Amino acid sequence: MVTSAYWRTRLHRYRLVGNRCAVCGKAFFPPRLVCSYCGSTKLEECKLPERGRLVEYTVVYSAPKGYDVVVPYVVGIVELENGVRVVAQITDVDVNEVKEGMEVELTIRKLPEQLEGGMICYTYKFRPVIG
Repeated sequence: MVTSAYWRTRLHRYRLVGNRCAVCGKAFFPPRLVCSYCGSTKLEECKLPERGRLVEYTVVYSAPKGYDVVVPYVVGIVELENGVRVVAQITDVDVNEVKEGMEVELTIRKLPEQLEGGMICYTYKFRPVIG
């Protein structure tokens, strides 16, 4: 990703923002232009819950360039407290200790690769809830 594209999408990388249909109330992530339930275009930005549970996951052993320094790592589907599902990396956990159904929470982490000009980038990930 080039620096200009990262800059335009930065707000969605530092907090979990989706949208909600003003007609039927369904929430979505990532944000979309049309409600896939009722077809309305009346969608409002909304902050999504920061906790959920891990529904499915996979362990990546062969990663794309730039991510090969962090293998193995876990990518999963997280169902948030409001039912919205998000695909994200699961961090701060041993790949042998990951379990479907485990509670997770949002966290912000540095991406392994820097952008042009040395810009350090961050994004959202999920980690197990402790305690």
